Order: sequence, then C-alpha cells, then structure tokens
Amino acid sequence: MKLSKYIIVAVLAMAVGTLTAFSQESDRKDVRRGNRQFRDGNYKEAVVDYQKALLRDSSSFAASYNLANALYRMENFNEARAVLDTVAQAAPQSGYASDYYYNTGNTAVSLQDYEAAVNAYREALLRNPGDLDAKENYIYARKKLEDQNRQENQDNQDNKDDQNNQNNQDNQDNQGGGDDNQDQNDRNQDNKDNGGNEGDNGQENQDDGQGDNRQQPQSGQSPQSRPQISKQAAQQMLNAIMAKEKETQDKVKKEKAAVLKSKQREKNW
Repeated sequence: MKLSKYIIVAVLAMAVGTLTAFSQESDRKDVRRGNRQFRDGNYKEAVVDYQKALLRDSSSFAASYNLANALYRMENFNEARAVLDTVAQAAPQSGYASDYYYNTGNTAVSLQDYEAAVNAYREALLRNPGDLDAKENYIYARKKLEDQNRQENQDNQDNKDDQNNQNNQDNQDNQGGGDDNQDQNDRNQDNKDNGGNEGDNGQENQDDGQGDNRQQPQSGQSPQSRPQISKQAAQQMLNAIMAKEKETQDKVKKEKAAVLKSKQREKNW
C-alpha cells in the first residue's frame, strides 16, 4: 500500500513540473498559456494550448512533454504515452531525460504495462541515481511484473491441465463406446440364440404331424381328465416367456450402463 500510494504522490509531483524552454518564439505564448491553465487545474484548456503550440512547431519538446502531462492528469493514459513516444529520440538530448523516463514509467504503470515501466524507471535511474521516487517506483513495478508473470504461468498451467483432463475424458468416452459395442454384440448373440429356438420350433411342428401316439398319460390321470395343450400353443407360451426375459435383461443392462455413466461424471467432477 505504501508503494502504491507513493506512486500516486510521485505522479502528482511529476505532473507539476513543466518546461519553459522553447524552440521558436511563435509557440512560446501558447505553451505559457497552457502552463497557466495546467497550474490552475484546467487540463482540458491546457491540452488545447499545447496542441496549438505543436501546430506552430511540431518539434517542440516542451509542448509535447507538457501535453503528455496534461493528458495524464485527465487519465488519458494511452494518449499520454503516444505523445511521449513522439519525442523519445529527442528526450536523451533535451536536458530532461531523467524526468521524461520517469513520466514514461508512471504512464506504463497506469496501463499495467509493468515490463515497460521497469525499463523506463531503470533509464531514469541511470541518468539520476539519486532519484528516490524513481527507486521506489522501480521496486514497485518490478514486484508487479513478477506477480504478473507468475499469474500468467499459473494460467498457462491451468489451461494445460484442463486440456489434459479433456483428453482423458475423451479417451474414457471412447472406451465407453467400446462397452456399448460389446452390449450390441451381446444383443446380437441373444438374437441368434432366439433364431436357433425358432429352428427348434419348426422341428417340433414337424413332429406334431406324426400324431400324439408317443405321449403317454401320467399315472393316476386319464387322457380325458388331463388338460389338453397342443405343442404349438405350448411353444407360443415358451416364446412369450423368453421374450419377457430378454426384455428384462435389456432393461437391467441399460440401468447398469446409466449407473456407470453417472459415477464417471461424478468422478470427473
């Protein structure tokens, strides 16, 4: 918190400093008027005056430097950075190199571009090693950059883990498809067995054509008292029982598959 608060104070101190050296007499009045508006807190009016000065002399370092300060105060950080970039080559020879890089670092921090901020504060310290504000801000920006890189690495690892989990899920789903194929094979085998029974039915129907002389009444029963059920009716009853049993088996298999699938989702979750 101390570093964050200190950066804000440093930014305010940075923004007050304005340049009064001018390359041409024609833009001097516009820059001076802009400086007065800036000191009064009229940053929008100051921006207009500095822009007028740049129309007269686009190479005016003073107008660009102060324009960036005014834009920064208005929290137009992207615009402030763009203006500072236009005088990046002239800054080292301007006599204000340390202040320029310090302001560039503050703008980068406001945009959460901590790598650029670290580089800018380093340049400021190379030109003015005794700048305590630049030292504090450099330490702050470097710590934020480390945190940012750590978070990015963590996000990348999380994305990698998510992808691996998805691949594992896909593989498990494919294995589940193999179980479905096995169930289908089992059903096909059951159908084949039923087909064999139908063949037996045909054989029994042929036997019916030979008459009932092979059947003998059970002991204690006369042929008239014993219930008479033809082989065809008995076979129909048997087929109905087998169909019911097959339906029950299919239902059990489906319920079992649903339970396994539910457990798999719970495990993955």
